[in-house]
Amino acid sequence: MSLKNEAQSGYGTRKFYQEYVSGMSRERISKELSADTERLKLLYKEAVEDIERQQGQHLPGHVKFMQLFSDLTQRLNPTRRLAFGLGSASFVVHYLLSFFGLTNVVFFSGLLLPFGFISMFLLLLVELLEKSDVQKEIDLARDIQLSLLPGTSLNKENLEVYSFAHTAKDVGGDYLDVIETDKGTYVIIADVSGKGLSAALYMVRMQALVNLLIHKEQPSPKDLFLQLNDFVKSNSKDKTFVTGCVAFFPNDKEEFEYVRAGHNIPVYYSRERDATFNLKANGFALGMTSTSMLGQHLEVKRFHFKPGDSVLLYTDGLSEARNTRGEEYGTERIESLMEIYGSLHSKTVVKKIQSSLEAFIGTEEPADDITFTCIHRPESPATAATKAIAETTEVKG
Repeated sequence: MSLKNEAQSGYGTRKFYQEYVSGMSRERISKELSADTERLKLLYKEAVEDIERQQGQHLPGHVKFMQLFSDLTQRLNPTRRLAFGLGSASFVVHYLLSFFGLTNVVFFSGLLLPFGFISMFLLLLVELLEKSDVQKEIDLARDIQLSLLPGTSLNKENLEVYSFAHTAKDVGGDYLDVIETDKGTYVIIADVSGKGLSAALYMVRMQALVNLLIHKEQPSPKDLFLQLNDFVKSNSKDKTFVTGCVAFFPNDKEEFEYVRAGHNIPVYYSRERDATFNLKANGFALGMTSTSMLGQHLEVKRFHFKPGDSVLLYTDGLSEARNTRGEEYGTERIESLMEIYGSLHSKTVVKKIQSSLEAFIGTEEPADDITFTCIHRPESPATAATKAIAETTEVKG
């Protein structure tokens, strides 16, 4: 047992240094520099390249600089823009006076450099404080979003559901829900276009609507998507679209009904055949076309779902996850894992995929939200006991 020496817990130079350099690994610095570079490229594109494209001519260098400066300062509020302008002007005037040797002539020249430095320093502090406040709001939004996600697992007499969700940013646009009714269980997975806070807010709105529709009407998967398409298309200016899958598992039948709206094709494992199959079904993404057109192309399929069978629903964040060499995880790995472990409990399947994914990506941070869920129909108690022994033996091995 190790004991902490609390006598050395005072705040000294060494502790200040350790706190200051914490997290400054080579990989993290490289990624953050790359992200900042992309932001600067986007700023240049919006401020210069788009204008050059509209005017059909290249802008002079000084015009590009002024355009960039203007676009950057417009992101500040008027007070901070004034402070930034005065600070910048102080630096420029100071160095011009120094260059022409006029520092001794102009009586206030000695105040220019300190004034410019203090203005910029205070502006930086205020921006950092505001960013900290925004981060707190985002953290709160993340907590709210996570609280709205369904429980990790659902265990019924004839159905097991276990899920995994990881957001690439503080909040994400993947949507997963497991809703029980007196007739059966709905499993919904969807991916809202875009990332970050806007996609997360859209996802929360969709979740509220899905729960309202199911608890009020208990629609078929197709009817549910048609009504959701009306919601997505209700704002003509909104260019958001949503891909998704809905599967309904009735309590009294060994089958499920399923529709797919432009989403990743789920993987089905059949215990009877000991093989996996892709559950292909036609359908446009929600928001891509009118509801009447979607109704004509949204294909409804029914599949047997016998004891020992499993279905995996996932978003593209899983199949498109990349490792440090830029290689994609791919659908082949997902299908192979389902073929090996598909007959086991849903929790075991999800844990196996999670371990495989973590080993594949290594230290690489996911660029997109990763969400997947496994639905499994358990076998008889005697068969399940034998399976549990086999799983325990495998884990120990």
